[in-house]
Amino acid sequence: MALSAIALNCTLKPSGGEASSTDAMISVLADAFAGHDVALAETLRVVDYNVLPGVTSDEGEGDDWPALREKILAHDILIFGGPIWLGQIGSVAKRVLERMDAFLGETDDRGRMPSYSKVAVAAIVGNEDGAHWSTSQLFQSLNDLGWTIPAAAACYWVGEAMGSTDFQDLEQTPDKVSQTAAAVAANAAHLAGLLKDKPYPGQDG
Repeated sequence: MALSAIALNCTLKPSGGEASSTDAMISVLADAFAGHDVALAETLRVVDYNVLPGVTSDEGEGDDWPALREKILAHDILIFGGPIWLGQIGSVAKRVLERMDAFLGETDDRGRMPSYSKVAVAAIVGNEDGAHWSTSQLFQSLNDLGWTIPAAAACYWVGEAMGSTDFQDLEQTPDKVSQTAAAVAANAAHLAGLLKDKPYPGQDG
């Protein structure tokens, strides 16, 4: 059964400017997923789009979120990537979570949100402490919003505190990051396959 993934890069940097370490981490996961026949359809750099503030799926004229939402929900696996800022997940990631809040009111006749039976994993980078706190923020929010979180669902790298070396600057991917990416991809692909074959049944009545 073919599975596909899509990635959200919640860097603060627009495309065409500085390179993004979040993109580098997403690439590590994409390679790991390819080993399980999961294709990464595309990476959306959220800051390139006009995602308006709000908690609905369409905030009106000029809002790019409806198109992004459609793309995200067309795939089985979401790679949610972002940098750590001030010890926590960055503001762009929080904007995305706020817009997904609309899922709570968009259930079908069995109480299932649009994200039900879809899997989400995290790709986190930073030059300060906060990887575990950032993933805990993401996973609690995503789970509340209907996404399923597999075992070992976070791949992250944290450099020296206040250091100048970014993940994208490393000459090679650290072994521990590669090993973690392999576990994330294996578990997520397995779980996504099970859920695609047998989705959550939802509530009776």
